[in-house]
Amino acid sequence: MVETCMNRPTSGARPDVLISECGPRDGLQSIDAIMATADKMRWIDALHAGGLREIEVCSFVPARLLPQMADAAEIVRHAIELPGLTVLALAPNLRGAEAALEAGAHKITIPVSASEAHSLANVRKTRNQMIDEVGRIVDLRNARAPHVGIEANISVAFGCSIQGIVPENDVIWLARELSAAGADETGLSDTTGYGNPAQTTRLFGQLRAAIGERAGAAHMHNTRGLGLANCFAAYEAGVRVFDSSLCGLGGCPYAPGASGNVVTEDLVFMFESMGISTGIDLGKLNLARAIVTESLPGVPVYGMVPEAGLPKGFVQESRNV
Repeated sequence: MVETCMNRPTSGARPDVLISECGPRDGLQSIDAIMATADKMRWIDALHAGGLREIEVCSFVPARLLPQMADAAEIVRHAIELPGLTVLALAPNLRGAEAALEAGAHKITIPVSASEAHSLANVRKTRNQMIDEVGRIVDLRNARAPHVGIEANISVAFGCSIQGIVPENDVIWLARELSAAGADETGLSDTTGYGNPAQTTRLFGQLRAAIGERAGAAHMHNTRGLGLANCFAAYEAGVRVFDSSLCGLGGCPYAPGASGNVVTEDLVFMFESMGISTGIDLGKLNLARAIVTESLPGVPVYGMVPEAGLPKGFVQESRNV
């Protein structure tokens, strides 16, 4: 089983929280522009140079559906050469998982919707069919590459822009089923930005009570301005791994109105300003941000810290970066 996500890292040399960058996958899948393969590689290199140690670099889906991901295998093969980097790839089905394993991904992330309506729109399978698919992917992993991690994360866990309210009991039932199917980790995603801090604290508490050390990351969106507040609520509930996207790029193409991934730069600043180490150099993130804006001219980018700058006198402790 891969390392658990809810617990604080035990080694004094490691950061207090792990920021898992999802921009090269979640960010690029939601825009029409296609970033050149060479620019994707430069972006991933710059993220790694800035201290990111877990990056979701692509998704293995048909190029006719997401032409932005047509170079997925090439991107994985490049990223796995970066020292100390855990390379994630999204795979919505067994075929995608086979391709991710063949390319050499260190971890496969599988999106499983808490809402039946979103599941049918996103992956054309029911929730129960996706539970079965996770089991098949786990069997494949066990047979071919037992060292590879599998996280089955629950999309639209806080509400669905197609279905509306998602009962919390449904979320926890699904988490238990995914754990029983063999997923190493299951985190919660606020795909549509419906969540609030009280709900976040409550739901992550229920998740941990249900599946213990297999409880995974918080993937929050800032669609309604509560992304950072929800991340802090998740931290207070014991979460220590957080997904975010440089420049705030990202959103699910099959969830209407699902914009606004939490901005990596803002999330890092929030934690670092509180004395919670991330291991990420805010200054070096600006270099990665420049690659994005140069490579995707005209694509809107976000972030309060990049706009306002760091407060006068703010210095990151050297042990963090």
